[in-house]
Amino acid sequence: MERLEDSVRGVLRGAGVPDAGALADVVRVWPITVGDAISRAAWPQRIARDGTLLVAASSSTWAFELGLLADEILAKLTAAVGEGAPTGIRFAPGAVPSPAAPVADATPVARPVADDATRLLADELTLAMTDEKLRGTIARAAAASLARAAADRHF
Repeated sequence: MERLEDSVRGVLRGAGVPDAGALADVVRVWPITVGDAISRAAWPQRIARDGTLLVAASSSTWAFELGLLADEILAKLTAAVGEGAPTGIRFAPGAVPSPAAPVADATPVARPVADDATRLLADELTLAMTDEKLRGTIARAAAASLARAAADRHF
């Protein structure tokens, strides 16, 4: 018994509509196939009826430069995708999605707290300063730095 998906794909191919799964395959392998720099500057948009992969580039300069590499990129895509790979490739300026932002670690960082001895040492180090406000600011910074250094030694 034939799967419905295979039947639909066959009918669509017969009508000249490109295989939607082919674009998904290209998008899946695109970053690995072309590398990080190109995948940030160009992204597959669609496959035309004639099998040509249309790729949006972030600028006309990128589109031109990638056009010079079209045969090489197409060969790599064909090797990565196999059957159903695009038969041609064309680059044009267009919208390129931004890379996903790295997920920040939600764990708060514990900052060491200066104890009385550390604050006293920081006050002694800044004792010669005549500007009270500046001395207080530098003493707090020195105490924090000394506390951080002490905490680093313990880990």
